[in-house]
This record gives sequence, C-alpha cells and structure tokens, in this order.
Amino acid sequence: MTLSRRHLLSAAATGAAFAGFSRFADAVAAEPAGAAYVNEAAGYGPLKPDPAGVFDLPEGFSYTVVQRAGDPMSDGLLTPHKLDGMGCFPLDRDRVILVRNQELRPTELHLGAYGKNPELRGKVDRNLVYDRNQDDWALSGGTTTLVYDVRKRRLESSHLSLAGSSTNCAGGVTPWGSWLTCEEVLRSAGPNADGQTLGKSHGWVFEVPSRHKGLAQPAPITGMGRFKHEAVCIDPRTGVAYLTEDETDGRGLFYRFLPNDRLVPAKGGRLQALGFRDGGDSRNWDGKDWAPGAWKDAVWIDLEGVHNPDGDLRDRGHAKGAAWFARGEGIFFGRGELYFTCTSGGPGRLGQILRYKPSRFEGDAREKDEPGRLQLFVESTDNRVMNMCDNLAVAPWGHLVVCEDKVESRGVNFLRGVTPAGKVYALGKLARDETAAALPTTELAGVCFSPDGTTLFVNAYWPGMTLAVTGPWSRFKA
Repeated sequence: MTLSRRHLLSAAATGAAFAGFSRFADAVAAEPAGAAYVNEAAGYGPLKPDPAGVFDLPEGFSYTVVQRAGDPMSDGLLTPHKLDGMGCFPLDRDRVILVRNQELRPTELHLGAYGKNPELRGKVDRNLVYDRNQDDWALSGGTTTLVYDVRKRRLESSHLSLAGSSTNCAGGVTPWGSWLTCEEVLRSAGPNADGQTLGKSHGWVFEVPSRHKGLAQPAPITGMGRFKHEAVCIDPRTGVAYLTEDETDGRGLFYRFLPNDRLVPAKGGRLQALGFRDGGDSRNWDGKDWAPGAWKDAVWIDLEGVHNPDGDLRDRGHAKGAAWFARGEGIFFGRGELYFTCTSGGPGRLGQILRYKPSRFEGDAREKDEPGRLQLFVESTDNRVMNMCDNLAVAPWGHLVVCEDKVESRGVNFLRGVTPAGKVYALGKLARDETAAALPTTELAGVCFSPDGTTLFVNAYWPGMTLAVTGPWSRFKA
C-alpha cells in the first residue's frame, strides 16, 4: 500500500536529520585501559548493569521487551528465531510498524514461524510461499510485521509477512513505505551442499509493503542482482538504490541500482559496482591504501549477467575495475549522503564506517566530470571503542547508532553512538553473566527509530528478542 504524502515527508525528515555529520573519526580510546566502558565521548553517561540481565543502559533509560522468539503471533504462528535487520514506519500518532527479518537457513525449519515439527505450516497460503524444500515444507526465512504503540509501550499485533525465503539478513526502508529484505546467501535450485533440495534460487532482494496485512507476494527484485546481499538504501532524490555485499573473505563489492521506475524497482534497471578513479583498496588492511578522513573519487562500472547463475558476479566486477570491500554490512541514507559499514575493514580488521556523497548528476553521463565521492569516515584502531560494526541507523537528532557483531568467544556486543563531531560512545550493551562457564555470544541488529524520535528499536539476534528503548535523549554530554 502506498503511503500518503504526509507519511512520506515524515519518513524523509527522519533520514534528513544527519546533515551535520561530516567529520571523520579515527577511533582511539579516550579512557585509560581497564575502565569499565572505554569511550571517546561521555555520551549519556556510564552504562548501568541491568538487574534483569538483558540490556545495560545509561542512567534514566529503560527498555521494554517487545517480543521474544517463540512467542505466539496474531496469525497463529510463532515468532521466529534469529531476528536481524528491521525498519520502522509511521502508522498514526501513537503507533508504528516494524518489519523485521529472520535470518534462517533452509536447515533451520524448526526455528521458524511454523513450529518445531513444523506443525503450523498448514496455516500459510501455499501460493504466498516463495520456496519449499524436498519435503514440501516452506523455508523459514522471511519477515514478520509488528504494530507497536510507542505511547503505551505495548505490542498490538504481529504476523508473518514474507514466507519461503532464506537467510534474510538486513535490508532497508523505501521512501514509499516498504521494507526491502535481503537474502545473504547464494543457493541454487536443486540439491545443495547442506542436503537441502530447493525449488528456486536464492540471493535476492524482496519488497514487503509495511501496511500490508498478511503475507506479501514473494517476488524477487531480480534487477538488483543475485549475490550475498546484506543491506540496501534508497536516495529519495534520485531513486537510486545502494547495496552492500557481505562476503566473509572480505572480497565483496559495493553496488548501485539505477531503476527504470524510481517507485517500482521490480520494473528493472542497471546494476553497477563502485571502483576508484585512482585505484586503491578500500579494505585498507595494510594501513597504507587510505588515510582516515580521505576521499576517493568514484567510478561506476556496468555489470552484466546480474542473475549470477555461476556465483561469480563479484569476481567479474572486480576484473572490470570494481574495488573490494571488507564485508559490507548496514547502510543508511541521511541528507544527500549515505553511510555504510565494513565489518572487517582496517589494519586491525576491527571495522570501518564509509561515507558516500553522490554526484549531483548521479547516474547520468555528466557525473564523469563531477563524480560521487567516498570517504573513509571511521576506522577503529581499538576494539574497546568499536569492534565489528554492523547494522546502523541515523538517529533523528543527528547521531549514527551502530550495532556491534563480535564473533570471538566471550565477546560482548555494544550499541555504539557516533556524534556529528565524530566521537564514539557506548549507548547500550547486551548484558552477560561473566561468572557463567559458557557465555553464548549474540549480535545486536536491526537498530531503527520511531519517526517521533522517542523510541529506539533493536534486536538481540539469538535466540531472538526485540527491545524498545526510551530515555532522556536530549541529555547528551559531549
């Protein structure tokens, strides 16, 4: 369903709030080693241990558990596990819509919405399921849609909204009020190495209208290419979509999609990959290719065979001059520019935040004389300040908010803030029992804000939990 002009303007205002974020930050700890929380900026003050052992926040802040994996939903199905990327949309004065991914593989049917056996699969319309396995069971990846009252801090309803996809990682909101959900996987129709036989190929982007009730039509946007998609954002001025690729070996591309119809990406378009006019390696693993704060002029390279049946799109793009990126992750469009993370970029492979400013002639022939530019905005040099940045969003008051996704044993994942002056601070942390013998690690994901700026939403990926955080956001200390 298309949003009204008022809702479009509200959504655009949220994205436009980040105009002042223009300085780079070479993230170095400002507090002595051994400090409980090592930050560059005071932020909202030190994090306080959560008595419930869920999520540590600064003094005066609190959270509400919106939903947990396994909770019953309004459609009679169960809340899936592995909750990942998420977008927030206005519904009315008091309520918002959340569309949320579940990053479930074909082998993880028992963790999805249909139950462990899965005994609830008969509740889903077969005609609205994208794919099934060899046992005729709907794949468990996809999205769920929630209606949440930010005034009453109460979940009103939830339902499965995309069925039969695989490994839905992150995505992005559109200016017209839908969620683009990305499959972070390359799987072919037929037998696969994990023992699953699939009916269709995977590695696509799907569109889920936020106000649609029930399951959306599961139609892949094939023009956006088939690869290990992570996330996507759209420039509201041009309709150009920008897409990240998360390859664990650090050999992914950064893409843009020039749509034939800026409001209907399913009508096709051109897929391109970014290269640098003067060469160089964005990953900066040796610390010599790119100085923090420096800019590089972009060139955009046309790609062929974007349906990628042989899984070699990135290699073909790189051979034509596209640059490598070290695990492209979350992406978010601000005012006239976008930010995206590379989880393993930089000499310490601790992560980077990159900033792209499109050409005023983005996507047409004149951009060769006035190209878009990419900046190495943040490159962490201390894992206590920022480590493995992943999903990110722009807060309505002009800060970046970034999820961490540490994978090491006993890792602790923070929710980080970055100020317009480029200072890093701790905004939240998943609580951990440090005395426990085994400490399961889970990432933070899906950070987004209500349009009125009162509520931050974030997911704890495993087993799966959505939180709504409120507090004195205006109390920030530089």
